[in-house]
Amino acid sequence: MLYKKLVRPILFRTAGGEAESIHEFTLNILAALGRARAAAALAQRIWAVHNPSLERTLFGVRFPNPLGLAAGMDKNGVALPAWAALGFGFVEVGTVTWRAQPGNSRPRIFRLPERAALINRMGFNNAGAVALAARLKQIGTPPLPVGISLGKSRMAPIEAATEDYCASFRTLYDHGSYFAINISSPNTPGLRTLQDRAQLGGLLAALQTINRRISHARHSTPKPLLVKIAPDLSDPAICELLEVCAEHAVSGIIATNTTLSRAGVTDHPRAGEAGGLSGRPLAVRALQVVQFIRREAGPDLPIIGVGGISTPDDALRMRYAGADLLQIYTGLVYEGPGVVRRIVRALT
Repeated sequence: MLYKKLVRPILFRTAGGEAESIHEFTLNILAALGRARAAAALAQRIWAVHNPSLERTLFGVRFPNPLGLAAGMDKNGVALPAWAALGFGFVEVGTVTWRAQPGNSRPRIFRLPERAALINRMGFNNAGAVALAARLKQIGTPPLPVGISLGKSRMAPIEAATEDYCASFRTLYDHGSYFAINISSPNTPGLRTLQDRAQLGGLLAALQTINRRISHARHSTPKPLLVKIAPDLSDPAICELLEVCAEHAVSGIIATNTTLSRAGVTDHPRAGEAGGLSGRPLAVRALQVVQFIRREAGPDLPIIGVGGISTPDDALRMRYAGADLLQIYTGLVYEGPGVVRRIVRALT
C-alpha cells in the first residue's frame, strides 16, 4: 500500500516520468543493494518466504519457490542478489543476443496505468552474450536459479539466426540453470517467423546438438531448453509448435510473451504505440494459452506461466490453469516489491 500511494507516484515522476529512465534508476538501486551483502541479507529476512513446501524441482533444477522474475527486467544480470533478497524463487536474465546492441530508439516503454499495462518496443537492448557471461562468472554461484533468455541479434538475417543463437548458447552454457529460446518478441523484425515448424525445428536441432556434445564431454546432464511463445498464435499453430518441441526434447514452454493485440486498451491514448503489450490486459489470453498447452501436452510438460499476474488471485488462477512455475514483470512495476511476498505466500 505504501508503494502504491507514495513510492510509485514519486518514481513515475522521476526523470520527467520517462519510463525507461525510471527502470534504469530502480535497477541501479537494486544492484547497489545486491552489492551490500548485509543489506541484502536483511532484506531477504524481511521479504522472502522460507517454506520447504514451496520448493519445486523441474527439468533437474530446484526452485526454492515457484515465482520468478520474467526476462526483460534485468537484461544484463546486474542485480541478481537483490532479486533473491526480494523473495523471488528464480530469475530470467536477458533477453541477450550474441552481439551487443542498443535496441530501438527511445522512448520505447510506455505506461498505461489506468489498465495496469505497459507497451514496450525495446528491441533486445543488451550488452551481448560475452559481457553477460563475464558478469555471471564474476558473480560465481548465484543466489537463486538463473534462466538465460536467448534472442536473435538484430543485424543477423533470419537465415543466420540459428548460428546467432548457437553462439550465445555456447558462450553462456556454464552460467544458465536453464535457457529460454525467445522466438516470440514482437520487437525484432522477422523473429516470430522462427515459431514456424521448419525454422524452429532447425534451430532446436542445432542447439540440442551443442547441448549433447558439451554435456557428453563433461559427463554431465544437458541443459534444459525452454521455448517462449507468443500469445497471438492460433490453437493449430500452438499444436504444431508443441509437436516440434516434443521432437527435439524441449524441457518446457514459457507462455506467454507480450502481445500485439490491443484488446482491453483500444480506447487508451497510448494504444497506438508500436510494441508488445503486457500487464493486466494480457491476463485472460495468457491463461487461455496455458490451459490449452496443458490440455494438449498432458501433465508432464513443464509450463512457466507469465502474463497479467499482479495479485495472489492472478497467480492462483495461472497455477490452476496448469502452470508449474510463474513469472512477473509488469505486476512488479505497478504493485511494488511487496507483491512477491504476497504471491509466494498465497502459493503455499
